[in-house]
Amino acid sequence: MGLQEIADRVAKAESAAGRPAQSVKLIAVSKVQPNERVEAVLAQGHRCFGENRVQEAAGKWPAFREKFDGIDLHLIGPLQTNKARQSFDLFQSIHSLDRPKLAKTFARLAQEVGHCPDLFIQVNTGEEPQKAGILPADADAFIQDCIAMDLPITGLMSIPPAEEEASLHFALLAKIAARNGLAGLSMGMSGDFEKAIALGATHIRVGSAIFGERVAT
Repeated sequence: MGLQEIADRVAKAESAAGRPAQSVKLIAVSKVQPNERVEAVLAQGHRCFGENRVQEAAGKWPAFREKFDGIDLHLIGPLQTNKARQSFDLFQSIHSLDRPKLAKTFARLAQEVGHCPDLFIQVNTGEEPQKAGILPADADAFIQDCIAMDLPITGLMSIPPAEEEASLHFALLAKIAARNGLAGLSMGMSGDFEKAIALGATHIRVGSAIFGERVAT
């Protein structure tokens, strides 16, 4: 499909929702993609990318940063506490703050190093036992705890259950964010990002539709 077609669809969805042009950030999910595909998208001028694993990002992005200015890298996968310090050096945003232990680690590191990536709290809107994230019933208290730690909470993130109507989960996430005064909504992927934009997404995550099918190594 390619970057330009996705960008055109994002622009059309923004317009249809009555939202300003370029109000939605397109995160090109580059996990498990060959470097030449990533570089081709960089060469087209795109600068916002998403990775799932700290280790993979560490092996890929320092070299790209030497060649391309203004890269905005987002961690969209689960984060082990012992990789938190390394994530501070690599990422501008982390979308997977999903438990109190990780929040406390972020707060300690932010004090130590003097900065912290923008943070999205992951909410398990489908209450799926196999999926990470704060349960909706616990979200308000966790958000307030994180804010009390002076963490830079930008917004919320969710990955709806594959077999359920995504719009219901997007609407729930937006409702939780609104009542907690959070503007950021990281929601929507290749198959449903237009629905997410209609319901207020500020960040969408699109991978194979931009790069082609993933190539596992």
